[in-house]
Order: sequence, then structure tokens, then C-alpha cells
Amino acid sequence: MMVNQDHSSPKPSKPHFLKHKAAHYSETKNLDFSTWVSENSVKLTVISLLTLTVAALFYFRTSSVPSSLLCFQNSHQSQIKKPELPKIDLDSVQPILDKSSPFSSFHSEQWIVVSVSDYPSSSLQSLVRLKGWQVLAIGNSRTPKDWSLKGAIFLSLEQQASLGFRVVDFLPYDSYVRKSVGYLFAIQHGAKRIFDADDRGEVIGGDLGKHFDLELDGATAKKQRILQYSLEIENKTVVNPYIHFGQRSVWPRGLPLESVGFVNHEEFYTEVSGGRQYIQQGISNGLPDVDSVFYSTRKTGSEAFDIIFDEHAPKVALPQGLMVPINSFNTLFHYNAFWSLMLPVSVSTMASDVLRGYWAQRLLWEIGSFVVMYPPTLHRDDNVEAYPFSDEKDLHVNVGRLIRFLVSWKSEKQRLFEKILELSHSMALEGFWSENDVKFTAAWLQDLAAVGYQQPSLMAVQLDLQKAAVKHGDKKEFVPRKLPSVHLGAEESGTVNYEIGNLIRWRKNFGNVVLIMFVTGPVQQTALEWRLLYGRIFKTVVILSTQADADLAVEHGQLDQAYKYLPRIFERFNSTEGFLFLQDNTILNYWNLLQADKSKLWIANKVPTSRNMINGKDSSWFVKQADMVKKVVSTMPVHLQVNYKENGPTDQTIALCGSEVFYVPQRFVQDFVDLVDLVGDLDIHHKIAVPMFFMAMDLPQNFDTLLNKMVYKTGAASTNLLKLYSAQVPAVHPLVVSTESDFIKLIRLMAAGDPLLMELV
Repeated sequence: MMVNQDHSSPKPSKPHFLKHKAAHYSETKNLDFSTWVSENSVKLTVISLLTLTVAALFYFRTSSVPSSLLCFQNSHQSQIKKPELPKIDLDSVQPILDKSSPFSSFHSEQWIVVSVSDYPSSSLQSLVRLKGWQVLAIGNSRTPKDWSLKGAIFLSLEQQASLGFRVVDFLPYDSYVRKSVGYLFAIQHGAKRIFDADDRGEVIGGDLGKHFDLELDGATAKKQRILQYSLEIENKTVVNPYIHFGQRSVWPRGLPLESVGFVNHEEFYTEVSGGRQYIQQGISNGLPDVDSVFYSTRKTGSEAFDIIFDEHAPKVALPQGLMVPINSFNTLFHYNAFWSLMLPVSVSTMASDVLRGYWAQRLLWEIGSFVVMYPPTLHRDDNVEAYPFSDEKDLHVNVGRLIRFLVSWKSEKQRLFEKILELSHSMALEGFWSENDVKFTAAWLQDLAAVGYQQPSLMAVQLDLQKAAVKHGDKKEFVPRKLPSVHLGAEESGTVNYEIGNLIRWRKNFGNVVLIMFVTGPVQQTALEWRLLYGRIFKTVVILSTQADADLAVEHGQLDQAYKYLPRIFERFNSTEGFLFLQDNTILNYWNLLQADKSKLWIANKVPTSRNMINGKDSSWFVKQADMVKKVVSTMPVHLQVNYKENGPTDQTIALCGSEVFYVPQRFVQDFVDLVDLVGDLDIHHKIAVPMFFMAMDLPQNFDTLLNKMVYKTGAASTNLLKLYSAQVPAVHPLVVSTESDFIKLIRLMAAGDPLLMELV
């Protein structure tokens, strides 16, 4: 409770909040902890437990690293200048000929492009044996120097650099996105079809021609009628194709998590003529393309996934206005879609091909083309390795916004390449990727022109026409099979759907709120777990601590001055709804916060407490604090000073309250920043500064009252604090978690409010 410290009572002992341990505290920035996880395999057991917590969790984005947006990441946009639209003259681009590689005279119309980081796998060896296809393996910094596979063309980093492509300057050394060099090489050497693959999948039956439509120019191809999704449902912009192929409880990587709960099949379909399905996406049996949330939450222990889809389900097309996730390991591209092979470089690895796919689908409409989904074409083994959540940091939160943006995007440009560059620029302006990808797009288009690629002609986009009412005679019925889902760690049931629905609601509510957490425990043991726990709910989790740790993305800060570190975080995330501060000795029950008003200030200013009025005059420390508060108040601008004085404190009193958890909405951020500036170098304690700020920013009667229902015990014994926990309140204080075993105990307790957390244990 907010307590006025009167300067005339007896001298108190030093307040409890000044006695915190200070030896092992660190702070967090945004963490890319995929590297940390790989280097600390000892923690994998707990992490996989917590992973599951994240599971549902990270449906949304970054967990530890600054959410790059989804970005995508909009978080850094305020720090960079507005991206410029490059000017390129494609008509004056000089040809690039292969004069350096041993394959300069080689030509093939059908290529399989893969990225390789290890010696040839058995799956890759089987790809080499496919008749009529040339395998092109693209190396990176992790590829063995003596890599070799008979029948495959291998391009090392050195060979890639010698080809003269502009895109090489933008590519990271250790990523599969170096495949962009391979695509250009294949086009340069006569490609008409490119199968985008990885080295883990084996083609079912050993023949791509039995699964995909390789010929699109003949009369037969153009006469075929393909089942097509309907746009009958208002505002429907994305579909889960796995439902159509018999697995309604599985969802692909890149599907907005708010769409995961929609498991009903289509009421009806329509049809479209074939011949223009320039991008053809296959389904993978075994381990399909799923995200880290699915992988971590829907399996039992170390059991490998072996998911089977309906091989008899008809292929299905996506009309203009409707999108689907597309990956980079089971997708066939025809010549007229080669421009869409570009893999963006400024986003995380697991987001690159997904963002490419959505970007490409929007541009496909400009040439009258569409994506078609095909029944199982590959089988991929599950090697039972947890997916790194940080690699998906640009997914989950922003992917839904990206789809809505793309569907509404329009261009007046007269050539496809001009539209491509314009869209890439627009996506940078919106924060879906950075200016580096705009420059990369310009380089990519110039390289395409340099290897002789001819851009397709434009056709009218007919979104409004496609959304017109479908006549009864045009409706086609197909009822997908419901294949067994024994692979799932959770039974496919209404309960699971309800729990996932809850998680989606929580994420939708807090997905644009940044959680700033001060960790006083050993960050090496707890930072990752906190990110996993809360990262699935909030836009991102920024961790502060007395010990900065770059590997864990922990930023430096001091607990008694924690408020002074907040303005720099506010600036980084200036497009969010608000910021929730949380100390690690307080547990947040996010499921009980849905009713809180995110436009108001939140603080526990009226929780029952045993602390009485404290006389500052009898304590030199409180006297100094009171003098500094008085000094700050005297310099406040009128609106803040009037609020503060109306709230009750006099020159002889200061306010003290539990400031372990509080929320600042975006509309009060500037006031908060101004107040921090007024404090300047004054050594006002966090628990005195924060209530002072709150009373200056607004009247207490305008605060949201939800946090006043939290459990708040002062002077509680440090042993057995878990007994204080209740899942029925918005927060619990104090509850200290400093070890992995503590986290497991906490997760079991929190599962009363979020049952999906039980899959961690």
C-alpha cells in the first residue's frame, strides 16, 4: 500500500526493501538464447520443461531478444532513419557470366537447391539419385572443408564469392539464406524449375514428378481444374492447410497463433484452372514444418514425431486475398516465380522463408498466379532436437499484422520488378524487416537481370472479384479426413483447444506490451527460464540485473535505481501499448490481468501491508530522501506538480509503496521519462521514486485497481514462500525463485491457472 512516511514517528529499523541481496543480480536486454542453449546442454532438461511452458508461449514472438518484430521487430525503428527506396536501372545492368567455376558450361532445367552444414546425409544422397534433377549444395562457414558428394555441385564460400553476384555482400556466413546464391547460379545455368529443399527430407516414391505439376505450359495443364479455398468468410486472410490434409490439430510454422484454434474444415471450396501455380508447396510426413510452440508442447518426452497426412486429399489452391505459410525445404518454384526465391537477411533464420513466402504470395497476384498446396511429397525424420525459440523471434506477434498489410497493399508501378522493390521498401517502413533487406532486394533484382532472367508480365489483381458471392453451382465439397493424432503429447480434445484458446487470448491482450524484469537471482540459472515463462505472453521480455551478460542478453542496472533504466527501454519499443515492470521476487498470474485497463496506470497502492507510517525526521536516510523528493516536486511542470500535491503528500511526508510490479501505458511514458530527467543524478530510491511518479502522472482514483488484489506480504519468512502462492490473484509477493528446481515447483503451481504449463513437468 502507498504509505506516507511522516517525519515525526519513532526511528524505524532500515526498511525491508533495502536489505535485498546484491551479489548475483543481472540485467537483461533482449536475448538471443539459442546460442546459449546450444552451449549449455546440461540445462536442456529443464529448458525443455520450460520450453513447453514457452511452448504455448512463444506463440508469439521473441522471448528474449528484443522482439524484432515479428520484426518481424518494430522495436528498433525509432533508432534508425527512414529507409530509402533504392534507384536502380535494370536496363543498364551488365551480364554476369560464370567464368570462375568448374561448371561454367553445364546447363540443366531442373535443380534442387540445398544448404549444407555437415557431411552429406542419407536424405541428400537420395536426392542426388532423383532422375532429371541436379542437386546444388550451398556451403556456409560451418560446412566441412572437404565436403563432397558425387553427382552434386558444391559451392563453397570462396566459390560463391567468386561468382560476382551482388547479393553475396549481404549474406551471413553461417546461415541457410546463402541459398540465394544457389538460386542465381541455377538460373544462370538454365533452370526452368527449382525445388527448394533441405538435407533432411526424402522424396516419397523417389519421383518429384509424381507429386508436383512440373509442366504448366501444355493444354492439359491449363485445362485441369484445381480445388480452391473459398473467401466466403469475412476478413479471412490465412488458412491452416494441414486441416485439409487430415491433421486439424497440427499447424505450420508461420501460421498466426490466433488462427491455431480454428480447426473446422472448409464449408465449401471453389475451383480454378491450372497452369499458373508457379509456387507449389508440398506437405511433409514425419516431422512437418511446425513452429517451436507446437514442437515443444505437443509431444511426450523424447518421443519423435511421426505425423502422417492424407495422401489422397486433393491439392488445393489459394485465391487472391488468402495466404498460407510457405517454407524453404519442400517447395517447387517455376521460372515465372524465380524472382520470389530471395531469402531476406535482416530477420531471424526461422522467419526468413516464412516472410519470403507471404511477400511472394502478394506479388504472385500481380502476375495472375497463385500457390497450390500438395499432398505429402516428402518424409522428414524428427531428430528430437528442440527448436530454438529465439530463431522465431520475428514470427508469432507480427505475422498476422504482416498478412493484413500485404492483403491491403496496392501498387501503381508498371513492371513487376518495380513492384517487388516497392513492396520490400514498404515492408521496411512498416518494420517487418530492415533497410538492409531493401538494399538486398535491389541487389537481387540486379543479379536476376544480370543472369538473364526475364520478369513476367503483369495482370490485374482481382481481390474484389474473388470475394464476390459464390453461386451454388460453383461450390465444391470436400470433407477432410481426421487422421489419428496419437503423436500428440496432449489428447486432441475440446479441453486442449480451450487451453490453447486461452493462451491465444492472453497473447492477443498482452502481445504489444513489453515486460521489463529485474532479476536479482543468478541470471545464469534463471534468465532463460523467465523469458520462456513470460515471453509467450508479452511482446518481449527485457531483463535487467546488476551483472550484465551479453550471452544472455541481460542488461546492466541497479535495483534501487531501476526506474532510471526504463526510459532507454521505452525509446526502443516506442510503438507498444505499454510497459510492465516486474521484480523477480514477484510472480505474475497473467491470466488474471485480462480485465485490467491497459490505458491506465497500474500499481499496488492499496494492498494490505504491515508497514506503518515512518517518520523521516528520525532517520537520516528518510530525511535525505524527503529532501530530494521535495526538490524534484518543486521543479515539476504544472500538470505534474498539481497532481502530486492534490494526492496528499506534504512537505513533511513522502510516499512509500511496493514497487515490485507496476504498469505504465504509452500515454504516460513521456511523463515518466520527464520525471526521470527531473530526478537526474539525485539518489532517490526506486520504491520512493515510483510512487512519486505515479502520484504526479495521475490521481490515484484513476489508477486501475486490479493489482490491489495481489498477495503482498511484508516480512515473510524466506523459507517455504511457495505456500504464499495463489493462482486466483493477479500477482504474489514475495516468492523467490533462484534455481531450476524452484522453477519446476513454481510451474506446477501456476498450472492451476495455465494448465498447458503442466506439460513442462
